[in-house]
Amino acid sequence: MKRPDLPRSGRPDVSQRYGTLTVMTWEPVKTGRSGAVVSRGPGVFRKETLNATEDLRAEAERLAWLEAQGIPVPEVLDADRDFLLTREVAGRTAADDWPAKSRPRVVDALARVTRDLHVLPVKGCPFDRRLEVVIPEAMVAQVDLADLDAERRGWSRERLVAELLSQRPEQEDLVVCHGDLCLPNVLIDPDSFAVTGIIDTGRLGIADRWTHLAITTRSLASPQNPQFGEWAEQQYLTAYEVAPDTQKRDYYRLLDEFF
Repeated sequence: MKRPDLPRSGRPDVSQRYGTLTVMTWEPVKTGRSGAVVSRGPGVFRKETLNATEDLRAEAERLAWLEAQGIPVPEVLDADRDFLLTREVAGRTAADDWPAKSRPRVVDALARVTRDLHVLPVKGCPFDRRLEVVIPEAMVAQVDLADLDAERRGWSRERLVAELLSQRPEQEDLVVCHGDLCLPNVLIDPDSFAVTGIIDTGRLGIADRWTHLAITTRSLASPQNPQFGEWAEQQYLTAYEVAPDTQKRDYYRLLDEFF
């Protein structure tokens, strides 16, 4: 499949095409853990990578492809290897401190957008994140051993690799996965509770559905999101209509330690 066309690269042209963009005041965005520097200007967001091996054009391609599939995402205004400019999306992130009565509806919105992604035709997706692709990437990835999940705190990289290889699932239930659908990466309209946008799509691609479910359930149950918790994790899986699979859930959370 031909990948969607993107705005031509070229930070030198940004000031010509977007007027005051280079002189406007930028506000740092401190939520999220993408490893990039994200700033907000009037109506736009700017993302700059700190990783020399990361290419933000890959994320821009995924945003453009998702938009073509009818999935709500920010409009890409410009992109090159280490720079991504997108239009602001209305809504609040799922990680916001929602009123108690609204929280179940936020969880249901997360389940809906998960299903919307997972019903996209796998054959039509040009991005591959199956284990045969991702595990070799994990073997050369830099792992932040100080930021491991609680159940793996204190592990060495060698132990992480050994577990990743020995516990690899025999089969993959392939769908189109976001790859990092944690709560800060989903924007929701506070009135209709419709998802208005998903962001940080650089790891989107064909993968086992638990690549996605493992990350979202972990985010819902995380101490960083105390407004939710175990009840929300259970509601999310029920609304998505899938039975818990602790083996795959744990494996794909382990895999996430490498990225």
